[in-house]
Amino acid sequence: MNPFTKVQLVNKLNEWDADGARIAKASWHSQYKDSTWIFPGGLPHDLTERDIFCVFSQYSETININLVWDRKTAKSKGFCFICYEDQRNMVLAIDNLNGKIYPSGPLLGLGSREELSE
Repeated sequence: MNPFTKVQLVNKLNEWDADGARIAKASWHSQYKDSTWIFPGGLPHDLTERDIFCVFSQYSETININLVWDRKTAKSKGFCFICYEDQRNMVLAIDNLNGKIYPSGPLLGLGSREELSE
C-alpha cells in the first residue's frame, strides 16, 4: 500500500471519529448521561462540607453534598457524594478535577455515583 493511500485511510478514520459514532459509545460521558451525582474519593479527613463546596461549586451550583463521617472519630472518611443541578456540570467537574493535586494529595476515584453500584 502506498503512503498516500495510508494517509487517505487515516483521514477517513478521523472523519468517522469526529462524527461521534464511535466516540459516543466509548466515552463514559454518554454512559452516565442521566446522572448528576459524583463520588470524590481520596479527600483529606479534615475537610469540611464547606471546603468541599468551595472546590466543587466552581463548576456550577451543587444541590447536595453528603460528606461521609466516621461516628467513632467524628472525622471525615475521605469521600463524599455531590449532586449537581445539571449533568453537563457534573461532567465539567469530573473532567477538571479528577486526579488534580491539592495540598493533601490527589483527588482520587472521581466518578459517577452509578459507577459505584456496579
